Amino acid sequence: MEQNPNTTQRQPQVKIDKATASNHIALTPLQQRLSQRAKALLNHPQGMGNYFTFKSAIDILGLSWDAVVPGGVYNITGPGYFDMGYMANHIGPPKSALDAFIGASRHEKLVVYPPDCLPELKHLVADHKFGRKLGADFEVMGVEGAQGGIGYTYLSFLDPGDEVIVTDPGYFHFVPAAEICGAHIVPIELNQSNGYRLSPSEVESAITPRTKMIVVCDPINPFGTVQTKEELLAIAEIARKHNIIVFNNITHNTHRTNPKAVQIPMASLHTPASPMDHVISVSGMSKGYGMPALRVGFMAGHPDLIRGAFLTKMEITKIHINYPGQYAAMAAMQDEEYVKRSTEIIRRNLAHLEQTIASTPGVTMPIRPDYGFCTMIDVSGTGVTAQEITVGLLNHKVAVIPGDGLGQVKCADYIRLNYSHPDIACFEQFRTALPKAISEAKEGRYAAAVDAFFAKAGTERGRIIRDRIAPRLKTIAQKT
Repeated sequence: MEQNPNTTQRQPQVKIDKATASNHIALTPLQQRLSQRAKALLNHPQGMGNYFTFKSAIDILGLSWDAVVPGGVYNITGPGYFDMGYMANHIGPPKSALDAFIGASRHEKLVVYPPDCLPELKHLVADHKFGRKLGADFEVMGVEGAQGGIGYTYLSFLDPGDEVIVTDPGYFHFVPAAEICGAHIVPIELNQSNGYRLSPSEVESAITPRTKMIVVCDPINPFGTVQTKEELLAIAEIARKHNIIVFNNITHNTHRTNPKAVQIPMASLHTPASPMDHVISVSGMSKGYGMPALRVGFMAGHPDLIRGAFLTKMEITKIHINYPGQYAAMAAMQDEEYVKRSTEIIRRNLAHLEQTIASTPGVTMPIRPDYGFCTMIDVSGTGVTAQEITVGLLNHKVAVIPGDGLGQVKCADYIRLNYSHPDIACFEQFRTALPKAISEAKEGRYAAAVDAFFAKAGTERGRIIRDRIAPRLKTIAQKT
Protein backbone atom coordinates (compact mmCIF):
# COMPACT_ATOMS: atom_id res chain seq x y z
CA MET A 1 0.00 0.00 0.00
CA GLU A 2 1.41 3.38 -0.99
CA GLN A 3 1.84 6.37 1.29
CA ASN A 4 -0.79 9.10 1.10
CA PRO A 5 1.22 12.28 0.29
CA ASN A 6 -1.29 14.43 2.14
CA THR A 7 -0.82 12.70 5.49
CA THR A 8 2.78 13.80 5.88
CA GLN A 9 1.72 17.42 6.33
CA ARG A 10 -0.82 17.03 9.12
CA GLN A 11 0.80 19.03 11.92
CA PRO A 12 -0.58 21.72 14.23
CA GLN A 13 -0.03 25.43 14.42
CA VAL A 14 2.12 26.97 17.14
CA LYS A 15 -0.44 28.82 19.23
CA ILE A 16 -3.08 26.43 20.46
CA ASP A 17 -6.26 27.29 22.28
CA LYS A 18 -6.27 25.58 25.70
CA ALA A 19 -9.75 24.21 25.10
CA THR A 20 -8.53 22.17 22.16
CA ALA A 21 -4.90 21.63 23.14
CA SER A 22 -5.40 17.91 23.71
CA ASN A 23 -6.44 17.58 20.07
CA HIS A 24 -3.13 18.90 18.74
CA ILE A 25 0.30 17.45 18.09
CA ALA A 26 3.41 19.49 18.85
CA LEU A 27 5.47 21.05 16.10
CA THR A 28 8.66 19.24 15.16
CA PRO A 29 11.95 21.12 15.77
CA LEU A 30 12.31 21.75 12.03
CA GLN A 31 8.78 23.11 11.77
CA GLN A 32 9.62 25.72 14.39
CA ARG A 33 11.61 27.42 11.62
CA LEU A 34 8.54 27.91 9.46
CA SER A 35 7.00 31.34 9.05
CA GLN A 36 3.86 32.23 10.97
CA ARG A 37 2.02 32.01 7.64
CA ALA A 38 3.03 28.38 7.12
CA LYS A 39 2.44 27.49 10.76
CA ALA A 40 -1.10 28.86 10.50
CA LEU A 41 -1.87 26.21 7.87
CA LEU A 42 -0.39 23.19 9.61
CA ASN A 43 -3.44 22.66 11.77
CA HIS A 44 -6.00 24.66 9.80
CA PRO A 45 -9.28 22.77 9.19
CA GLN A 46 -9.10 23.77 5.53
CA GLY A 47 -5.37 23.17 5.20
CA MET A 48 -4.51 20.51 2.62
CA GLY A 49 -4.48 17.11 4.29
CA ASN A 50 -6.51 18.23 7.32
CA TYR A 51 -9.90 17.89 5.65
CA PHE A 52 -11.38 14.64 4.41
CA THR A 53 -11.48 13.73 0.72
CA PHE A 54 -11.72 10.59 -1.34
CA LYS A 55 -7.93 10.50 -1.13
CA SER A 56 -8.24 10.01 2.62
CA ALA A 57 -10.32 6.93 1.81
CA ILE A 58 -7.61 5.35 -0.35
CA ASP A 59 -5.51 4.44 2.68
CA ILE A 60 -8.55 3.54 4.80
CA LEU A 61 -9.60 1.00 2.17
CA GLY A 62 -6.05 -0.25 1.65
CA LEU A 63 -6.06 0.62 -2.05
CA SER A 64 -3.05 1.18 -4.26
CA TRP A 65 -2.47 4.84 -5.08
CA ASP A 66 -1.23 3.87 -8.53
CA ALA A 67 -4.48 2.04 -9.18
CA VAL A 68 -6.71 4.94 -8.14
CA VAL A 69 -4.73 8.09 -8.97
CA PRO A 70 -1.95 6.96 -11.31
CA GLY A 71 0.77 9.53 -11.87
CA GLY A 72 -0.09 11.49 -8.73
CA VAL A 73 -2.75 13.64 -10.41
CA TYR A 74 -5.31 15.49 -8.29
CA ASN A 75 -8.44 13.81 -9.61
CA ILE A 76 -9.14 10.11 -10.03
CA THR A 77 -8.16 8.61 -13.36
CA GLY A 78 -7.75 4.94 -12.38
CA PRO A 79 -9.55 2.44 -14.63
CA GLY A 80 -13.03 1.59 -13.44
CA TYR A 81 -13.25 4.62 -11.12
CA PHE A 82 -15.43 7.69 -11.58
CA ASP A 83 -14.50 11.10 -10.17
CA MET A 84 -17.35 13.21 -8.81
CA GLY A 85 -15.09 15.00 -6.35
CA TYR A 86 -12.58 17.54 -7.62
CA MET A 87 -13.96 20.34 -9.77
CA ALA A 88 -12.27 19.37 -13.02
CA ASN A 89 -14.48 19.59 -16.10
CA HIS A 90 -14.43 15.95 -17.17
CA ILE A 91 -15.90 16.76 -20.57
CA GLY A 92 -12.49 18.11 -21.46
CA PRO A 93 -11.39 20.83 -23.87
CA PRO A 94 -12.94 21.63 -27.24
CA LYS A 95 -11.06 20.36 -30.29
CA SER A 96 -10.65 23.96 -31.41
CA ALA A 97 -8.62 24.68 -28.28
CA LEU A 98 -6.42 21.60 -28.76
CA ASP A 99 -5.75 22.59 -32.36
CA ALA A 100 -4.86 26.15 -31.31
CA PHE A 101 -2.59 24.87 -28.54
CA ILE A 102 -0.72 22.55 -30.89
CA GLY A 103 -0.51 25.25 -33.55
CA ALA A 104 1.06 27.70 -31.08
CA SER A 105 3.58 25.14 -29.77
CA ARG A 106 6.24 26.25 -32.23
CA HIS A 107 9.89 27.17 -31.86
CA GLU A 108 9.32 30.92 -32.13
CA LYS A 109 6.56 30.84 -29.50
CA LEU A 110 8.45 28.71 -26.99
CA VAL A 111 11.84 30.46 -26.96
CA VAL A 112 10.49 33.78 -25.64
CA TYR A 113 8.84 34.85 -22.40
CA PRO A 114 5.15 35.33 -23.21
CA PRO A 115 3.32 38.62 -22.78
CA ASP A 116 1.01 39.08 -19.78
CA CYS A 117 -1.89 38.45 -22.17
CA LEU A 118 -2.02 38.68 -25.92
CA PRO A 119 -3.83 41.95 -26.78
CA GLU A 120 -6.59 40.13 -28.63
CA LEU A 121 -7.02 37.75 -25.65
CA LYS A 122 -7.36 40.66 -23.22
CA HIS A 123 -10.13 42.20 -25.30
CA LEU A 124 -11.89 38.85 -25.68
CA VAL A 125 -11.75 38.13 -21.94
CA ALA A 126 -12.99 41.61 -21.05
CA ASP A 127 -15.97 41.30 -23.39
CA HIS A 128 -16.73 37.58 -23.12
CA LYS A 129 -16.09 36.82 -19.46
CA PHE A 130 -16.54 40.11 -17.63
CA GLY A 131 -18.99 41.94 -19.92
CA ARG A 132 -16.97 45.14 -20.02
CA LYS A 133 -14.69 46.95 -22.46
CA LEU A 134 -11.01 47.50 -21.80
CA GLY A 135 -10.20 51.14 -21.19
CA ALA A 136 -8.81 53.71 -18.82
CA ASP A 137 -10.98 52.31 -16.03
CA PHE A 138 -10.78 48.55 -16.73
CA GLU A 139 -7.81 46.23 -17.25
CA VAL A 140 -7.27 42.46 -17.56
CA MET A 141 -4.22 40.59 -16.27
CA GLY A 142 -3.28 36.97 -16.92
CA VAL A 143 -2.85 34.68 -13.89
CA GLU A 144 -2.21 31.00 -13.25
CA GLY A 145 -5.83 29.93 -13.31
CA ALA A 146 -8.55 31.51 -11.20
CA GLN A 147 -6.69 30.07 -8.20
CA GLY A 148 -3.80 32.41 -8.97
CA GLY A 149 -6.29 35.28 -9.03
CA ILE A 150 -7.43 34.38 -5.51
CA GLY A 151 -3.88 34.45 -4.19
CA TYR A 152 -2.88 37.70 -5.86
CA THR A 153 -6.09 39.40 -4.76
CA TYR A 154 -5.52 38.50 -1.14
CA LEU A 155 -1.81 39.30 -1.16
CA SER A 156 -2.43 42.65 -2.83
CA PHE A 157 -5.23 43.91 -0.59
CA LEU A 158 -5.20 42.21 2.81
CA ASP A 159 -3.21 43.20 5.86
CA PRO A 160 -3.10 41.65 9.35
CA GLY A 161 -6.29 42.49 11.22
CA ASP A 162 -8.44 43.06 8.13
CA GLU A 163 -11.76 41.25 8.00
CA VAL A 164 -13.05 39.30 5.00
CA ILE A 165 -16.69 38.32 4.54
CA VAL A 166 -17.12 34.88 2.96
CA THR A 167 -19.86 32.29 2.62
CA ASP A 168 -20.00 29.10 4.67
CA PRO A 169 -19.93 26.63 2.96
CA GLY A 170 -17.59 28.06 0.34
CA TYR A 171 -14.64 27.24 -1.87
CA PHE A 172 -11.81 25.50 -0.01
CA HIS A 173 -9.16 28.21 -0.32
CA PHE A 174 -11.15 31.39 0.29
CA VAL A 175 -10.63 31.04 4.05
CA PRO A 176 -7.05 29.79 4.64
CA ALA A 177 -5.57 31.93 1.86
CA ALA A 178 -6.96 35.03 3.56
CA GLU A 179 -5.89 33.93 7.01
CA ILE A 180 -2.25 33.44 6.03
CA CYS A 181 -2.31 37.15 5.13
CA GLY A 182 -3.29 37.82 8.75
CA ALA A 183 -6.92 38.58 7.92
CA HIS A 184 -9.89 37.42 9.98
CA ILE A 185 -12.82 35.57 8.39
CA VAL A 186 -16.40 36.68 8.97
CA PRO A 187 -18.60 33.83 7.66
CA ILE A 188 -22.17 34.14 6.44
CA GLU A 189 -24.06 30.86 6.50
CA LEU A 190 -25.73 29.77 3.30
CA ASN A 191 -29.06 28.16 4.05
CA GLN A 192 -32.68 27.92 2.99
CA SER A 193 -33.60 31.30 4.47
CA ASN A 194 -31.26 33.21 2.16
CA GLY A 195 -31.74 30.92 -0.83
CA TYR A 196 -28.13 29.74 -0.56
CA ARG A 197 -26.98 33.14 -1.80
CA LEU A 198 -25.34 36.15 -0.20
CA SER A 199 -28.07 38.34 1.22
CA PRO A 200 -27.23 42.09 1.09
CA SER A 201 -28.84 42.62 4.49
CA GLU A 202 -26.69 39.88 6.04
CA VAL A 203 -23.61 41.31 4.35
CA GLU A 204 -24.31 44.77 5.78
CA SER A 205 -24.88 43.33 9.25
CA ALA A 206 -21.49 41.59 9.09
CA ILE A 207 -19.54 44.77 8.28
CA THR A 208 -17.34 46.35 10.93
CA PRO A 209 -14.77 49.17 10.75
CA ARG A 210 -12.17 46.47 9.99
CA THR A 211 -13.96 44.94 6.99
CA LYS A 212 -11.67 45.12 3.96
CA MET A 213 -13.18 42.65 1.49
CA ILE A 214 -16.38 40.85 0.54
CA VAL A 215 -15.97 37.62 -1.45
CA VAL A 216 -18.80 37.18 -3.95
CA CYS A 217 -18.36 33.77 -5.57
CA ASP A 218 -21.02 33.75 -8.27
CA PRO A 219 -22.06 31.10 -9.24
CA ILE A 220 -21.53 30.01 -5.66
CA ASN A 221 -19.27 27.03 -5.18
CA PRO A 222 -20.57 24.58 -3.89
CA PHE A 223 -24.31 25.12 -4.49
CA GLY A 224 -24.30 26.45 -8.05
CA THR A 225 -26.70 29.27 -7.18
CA VAL A 226 -26.39 32.76 -8.69
CA GLN A 227 -26.96 36.21 -7.28
CA THR A 228 -29.68 38.42 -8.76
CA LYS A 229 -28.83 41.71 -10.41
CA GLU A 230 -30.52 43.55 -7.55
CA GLU A 231 -28.44 41.67 -4.98
CA LEU A 232 -25.21 42.39 -6.82
CA LEU A 233 -25.98 46.10 -7.11
CA ALA A 234 -26.92 46.25 -3.43
CA ILE A 235 -23.73 44.47 -2.31
CA ALA A 236 -21.64 46.73 -4.55
CA GLU A 237 -23.32 49.82 -3.09
CA ILE A 238 -22.78 48.61 0.49
CA ALA A 239 -19.11 47.98 -0.26
CA ARG A 240 -18.71 51.36 -1.97
CA LYS A 241 -20.27 53.14 0.99
CA HIS A 242 -17.86 51.47 3.41
CA ASN A 243 -14.76 51.67 1.16
CA ILE A 244 -14.56 47.87 0.84
CA ILE A 245 -13.10 45.76 -1.99
CA VAL A 246 -15.42 43.23 -3.63
CA PHE A 247 -13.77 40.08 -4.91
CA ASN A 248 -16.06 38.63 -7.60
CA ASN A 249 -15.07 35.09 -8.62
CA ILE A 250 -17.15 33.94 -11.62
CA THR A 251 -15.24 30.75 -12.46
CA HIS A 252 -18.33 28.53 -12.82
CA ASN A 253 -20.41 30.78 -15.09
CA THR A 254 -19.91 29.06 -18.47
CA HIS A 255 -22.61 26.37 -18.23
CA ARG A 256 -26.19 27.43 -17.57
CA THR A 257 -27.72 24.41 -15.86
CA ASN A 258 -31.05 26.15 -15.34
CA PRO A 259 -32.22 27.62 -18.68
CA LYS A 260 -34.16 30.33 -16.82
CA ALA A 261 -31.24 31.51 -14.68
CA VAL A 262 -29.07 34.52 -15.56
CA GLN A 263 -25.59 35.01 -14.15
CA ILE A 264 -24.24 38.56 -14.22
CA PRO A 265 -20.56 39.47 -13.79
CA MET A 266 -20.34 42.41 -11.40
CA ALA A 267 -17.91 44.21 -13.72
CA SER A 268 -20.65 44.38 -16.38
CA LEU A 269 -22.84 46.46 -14.04
CA HIS A 270 -20.43 49.41 -14.15
CA THR A 271 -22.10 52.77 -14.87
CA PRO A 272 -21.26 56.36 -13.95
CA ALA A 273 -24.02 56.20 -11.35
CA SER A 274 -22.88 52.82 -9.97
CA PRO A 275 -19.14 52.51 -10.63
CA MET A 276 -17.53 49.12 -10.09
CA ASP A 277 -14.02 50.46 -9.60
CA HIS A 278 -13.84 48.70 -6.22
CA VAL A 279 -14.53 45.26 -7.76
CA ILE A 280 -11.79 42.75 -8.54
CA SER A 281 -13.03 40.07 -10.97
CA VAL A 282 -11.49 36.63 -11.53
CA SER A 283 -12.19 33.77 -13.93
CA GLY A 284 -10.32 30.91 -15.58
CA MET A 285 -10.36 28.22 -18.25
CA SER A 286 -10.47 25.12 -16.03
CA LYS A 287 -14.18 24.85 -15.24
CA GLY A 288 -15.88 26.21 -18.33
CA TYR A 289 -13.57 24.76 -20.95
CA GLY A 290 -11.98 21.65 -19.44
CA MET A 291 -8.36 22.82 -19.48
CA PRO A 292 -7.17 22.84 -15.85
CA ALA A 293 -3.67 21.63 -16.70
CA LEU A 294 -2.96 24.77 -18.74
CA ARG A 295 -3.32 27.03 -15.67
CA VAL A 296 -4.76 29.94 -17.62
CA GLY A 297 -6.88 32.47 -15.77
CA PHE A 298 -7.69 36.17 -15.62
CA MET A 299 -7.92 38.91 -13.04
CA ALA A 300 -9.58 42.22 -13.93
CA GLY A 301 -10.44 45.57 -12.43
CA HIS A 302 -9.49 49.23 -12.33
CA PRO A 303 -5.88 49.70 -13.56
CA ASP A 304 -4.92 51.40 -10.29
CA LEU A 305 -5.81 48.22 -8.42
CA ILE A 306 -4.55 45.78 -11.03
CA ARG A 307 -1.20 47.58 -11.04
CA GLY A 308 -0.69 46.62 -7.41
CA ALA A 309 -1.63 43.00 -8.12
CA PHE A 310 0.66 42.94 -11.15
CA LEU A 311 3.62 44.07 -9.07
CA THR A 312 2.80 41.51 -6.40
CA LYS A 313 2.62 38.79 -9.03
CA MET A 314 5.94 39.81 -10.56
CA GLU A 315 7.74 39.48 -7.23
CA ILE A 316 6.30 36.01 -6.61
CA THR A 317 6.31 34.25 -9.99
CA LYS A 318 7.47 36.88 -12.52
CA ILE A 319 6.45 34.77 -15.52
CA HIS A 320 3.18 35.21 -17.41
CA ILE A 321 0.74 32.50 -18.49
CA ASN A 322 2.02 30.25 -21.27
CA TYR A 323 1.76 31.18 -24.94
CA PRO A 324 0.08 27.98 -26.25
CA GLY A 325 -2.43 28.18 -23.42
CA GLN A 326 -3.36 31.72 -24.36
CA TYR A 327 -4.12 30.69 -27.94
CA ALA A 328 -6.11 27.69 -26.68
CA ALA A 329 -8.11 30.01 -24.40
CA MET A 330 -9.00 32.31 -27.30
CA ALA A 331 -10.20 29.39 -29.40
CA ALA A 332 -12.24 27.87 -26.57
CA MET A 333 -14.05 31.08 -25.65
CA GLN A 334 -15.19 31.51 -29.23
CA ASP A 335 -16.38 27.90 -29.60
CA GLU A 336 -20.12 28.33 -29.00
CA GLU A 337 -20.90 24.82 -30.22
CA TYR A 338 -18.68 23.35 -27.49
CA VAL A 339 -20.48 25.29 -24.76
CA LYS A 340 -23.86 24.23 -26.15
CA ARG A 341 -22.90 20.56 -26.36
CA SER A 342 -21.22 20.42 -22.94
CA THR A 343 -24.17 22.21 -21.32
CA GLU A 344 -26.53 19.56 -22.71
CA ILE A 345 -24.38 16.83 -21.14
CA ILE A 346 -24.33 18.60 -17.77
CA ARG A 347 -28.12 19.08 -17.78
CA ARG A 348 -28.63 15.41 -18.62
CA ASN A 349 -26.36 14.39 -15.76
CA LEU A 350 -28.11 16.62 -13.25
CA ALA A 351 -31.50 15.15 -14.16
CA HIS A 352 -30.13 11.64 -13.58
CA LEU A 353 -28.55 12.71 -10.29
CA GLU A 354 -31.80 14.23 -9.05
CA GLN A 355 -33.61 10.94 -9.68
CA THR A 356 -30.98 9.08 -7.67
CA ILE A 357 -31.27 11.45 -4.73
CA ALA A 358 -35.07 11.32 -4.79
CA SER A 359 -34.97 7.52 -4.55
CA THR A 360 -32.37 7.35 -1.75
CA PRO A 361 -33.81 7.59 1.79
CA GLY A 362 -32.12 10.14 4.02
CA VAL A 363 -30.49 12.07 1.16
CA THR A 364 -31.66 15.45 -0.16
CA MET A 365 -30.41 18.21 -2.45
CA PRO A 366 -30.76 21.49 -0.51
CA ILE A 367 -31.21 23.54 -3.68
CA ARG A 368 -31.05 22.90 -7.40
CA PRO A 369 -27.99 24.48 -9.05
CA ASP A 370 -28.41 27.19 -11.68
CA TYR A 371 -24.94 27.24 -13.24
CA GLY A 372 -21.80 25.16 -13.40
CA PHE A 373 -21.55 21.48 -12.55
CA CYS A 374 -21.27 21.28 -8.77
CA THR A 375 -23.99 20.71 -6.23
CA MET A 376 -24.38 19.68 -2.60
CA ILE A 377 -26.31 16.78 -1.17
CA ASP A 378 -27.31 16.56 2.49
CA VAL A 379 -26.94 13.07 3.99
CA SER A 380 -27.93 13.99 7.56
CA GLY A 381 -31.09 11.91 7.24
CA THR A 382 -29.05 8.71 6.94
CA GLY A 383 -27.79 8.88 10.52
CA VAL A 384 -24.13 8.60 9.47
CA THR A 385 -21.52 11.17 8.49
CA ALA A 386 -20.66 12.37 5.01
CA GLN A 387 -17.09 11.28 5.62
CA GLU A 388 -18.10 7.65 6.24
CA ILE A 389 -20.25 7.66 3.12
CA THR A 390 -17.30 9.08 1.18
CA VAL A 391 -15.25 6.03 2.10
CA GLY A 392 -18.11 3.73 1.16
CA LEU A 393 -18.53 5.40 -2.21
CA LEU A 394 -14.85 5.00 -3.03
CA ASN A 395 -15.17 1.36 -2.02
CA HIS A 396 -17.61 1.18 -4.92
CA LYS A 397 -15.32 3.21 -7.20
CA VAL A 398 -16.96 6.64 -6.97
CA ALA A 399 -14.95 9.58 -5.64
CA VAL A 400 -16.64 12.47 -3.82
CA ILE A 401 -15.65 15.15 -1.30
CA PRO A 402 -17.48 15.71 2.01
CA GLY A 403 -18.24 19.11 3.48
CA ASP A 404 -15.61 19.64 6.17
CA GLY A 405 -13.16 21.17 3.69
CA LEU A 406 -15.81 23.67 2.59
CA GLY A 407 -16.68 25.15 5.97
CA GLN A 408 -18.11 24.65 9.41
CA VAL A 409 -21.79 24.58 8.41
CA LYS A 410 -23.10 20.99 8.17
CA CYS A 411 -19.50 19.81 7.91
CA ALA A 412 -20.53 16.23 8.70
CA ASP A 413 -23.69 16.29 6.56
CA TYR A 414 -22.80 17.74 3.17
CA ILE A 415 -21.18 16.03 0.19
CA ARG A 416 -20.18 18.07 -2.85
CA LEU A 417 -20.71 16.41 -6.22
CA ASN A 418 -19.21 17.15 -9.61
CA TYR A 419 -21.70 16.12 -12.29
CA SER A 420 -19.70 16.95 -15.42
CA HIS A 421 -18.61 13.44 -16.45
CA PRO A 422 -19.54 12.82 -20.11
CA ASP A 423 -20.15 9.08 -19.53
CA ILE A 424 -23.61 8.38 -18.13
CA ALA A 425 -22.08 5.21 -16.62
CA CYS A 426 -20.64 7.49 -13.93
CA PHE A 427 -24.12 8.38 -12.73
CA GLU A 428 -25.39 4.83 -13.05
CA GLN A 429 -22.48 3.77 -10.86
CA PHE A 430 -23.27 6.49 -8.31
CA ARG A 431 -26.92 5.36 -8.24
CA THR A 432 -25.80 1.83 -7.39
CA ALA A 433 -23.00 2.87 -5.03
CA LEU A 434 -24.81 5.42 -2.86
CA PRO A 435 -27.22 3.08 -1.02
CA LYS A 436 -24.44 0.51 -0.59
CA ALA A 437 -22.12 3.15 0.88
CA ILE A 438 -24.82 4.31 3.29
CA SER A 439 -25.52 0.73 4.36
CA GLU A 440 -21.82 0.05 4.99
CA ALA A 441 -21.51 3.28 6.98
CA LYS A 442 -24.54 2.34 9.09
CA GLU A 443 -22.85 -0.96 9.89
CA GLY A 444 -20.03 1.11 11.37
CA ARG A 445 -17.52 -0.25 8.89
CA TYR A 446 -15.67 3.06 8.48
CA ALA A 447 -16.43 4.90 11.72
CA ALA A 448 -13.17 4.11 13.54
CA ALA A 449 -11.01 5.00 10.55
CA VAL A 450 -12.73 8.35 10.00
CA ASP A 451 -12.43 9.07 13.73
CA ALA A 452 -8.71 8.25 13.59
CA PHE A 453 -8.21 10.57 10.60
CA PHE A 454 -9.61 13.57 12.47
CA ALA A 455 -7.83 12.62 15.70
CA LYS A 456 -4.57 12.84 13.77
CA ALA A 457 -5.51 16.05 11.94
CA GLY A 458 -6.20 17.68 15.30
CA THR A 459 -8.65 20.35 14.18
CA GLU A 460 -11.64 21.69 16.07
CA ARG A 461 -13.83 21.00 13.06
CA GLY A 462 -12.63 17.42 13.15
CA ARG A 463 -13.65 17.26 16.81
CA ILE A 464 -17.22 18.12 15.79
CA ILE A 465 -17.25 15.18 13.39
CA ARG A 466 -15.65 12.88 15.96
CA ASP A 467 -18.37 13.83 18.44
CA ARG A 468 -20.96 12.77 15.87
CA ILE A 469 -19.28 9.40 15.44
CA ALA A 470 -18.48 8.73 19.12
CA PRO A 471 -21.90 7.37 20.21
CA ARG A 472 -21.94 4.85 17.37
CA LEU A 473 -18.35 3.82 18.10
CA LYS A 474 -19.42 3.12 21.66
CA THR A 475 -22.36 1.05 20.47
CA ILE A 476 -20.12 -0.90 18.08
CA ALA A 477 -17.65 -1.58 20.88
CA GLN A 478 -20.41 -2.87 23.14
CA LYS A 479 -21.66 -5.25 20.46
CA THR A 480 -18.21 -6.69 19.94
